[in-house]
Amino acid sequence: MQKRGKKTRERILGSSLRLFAGQGYAATGVAEICAASGVSKGAFYHHFPSKQSIFLTLMQNWLAGVDRRLERSMRASASVPEGLLAMASQMRHVFSAADGRLEIFLEFWQQARREPAVWKGLMAPYRQYRDILAAIVKKGIKEGSFRRIDPVAAGQALETLAIGTLLQGVLDPRGARWDNVIRTSIQLLVEGMANPSAKRPQRPAAETGVLHASGGSQRKTGR
Repeated sequence: MQKRGKKTRERILGSSLRLFAGQGYAATGVAEICAASGVSKGAFYHHFPSKQSIFLTLMQNWLAGVDRRLERSMRASASVPEGLLAMASQMRHVFSAADGRLEIFLEFWQQARREPAVWKGLMAPYRQYRDILAAIVKKGIKEGSFRRIDPVAAGQALETLAIGTLLQGVLDPRGARWDNVIRTSIQLLVEGMANPSAKRPQRPAAETGVLHASGGSQRKTGR
C-alpha cells in the first residue's frame, strides 16, 4: 500500500472510531465517516467494502496490540504460571487501550448476529485466544508447573474470566479496579491448577502490577 493510501486508510479508521464512540455504531453512516475523514465515497470503498469491515479492522488493530503485550509478558517469564500472572498484570493497559471500543463492541455484537459473514469474523479472535490459552496450559503441564488437567477446559476458563471482566468493566466501570480483579482471579486459577510439587510463581507487585520474572518461555500466538 502506498504511503498516501495508508494515510487515507488510517484517517478513515480514526474518524470512524471517534464517530462510533461519540454517537454509536448504528447511528453512524458511511456519508458521515467520509465527511469527517475528508474523503469521497469512492475512496472509502477503495479501502473498505463496508462499515462492518471498518469495525472489524478496528477490533483487529486493538487485539494486535493486546497480542504484543501478552506475548512479551509470556516470553519474559521463567514459567507458564509466572507468564499467566504477567499477562494478567497487563490488563490495566488493555482496559486503557480499549478507549471506548468495548461499548462499540457490545452494540456491534447485537447487529452482527444477524449477518453470518460478519459474525464469523467477530468470533474468529475469540476462538483463536481459546486455542492459544489451551496451548499455554498444555505447556504448563509439560513443564511440570500444572497438574494433569484438561487444557482445553482450563484455557476456556481463563478466556471466560478475561472476557467476563472486560464486560463488567464496560457495564460498571467504577464498580472495582477491574485490572486488579482479573489479576487476583487468574492468581486463584493458577493456584488451583498448580502441581503441588512445583515451585509456586511470584505474585505481581501490588503497586505497579509488574511481575518480576526472567527467562525464555514463549507462547505460540497463532497469528
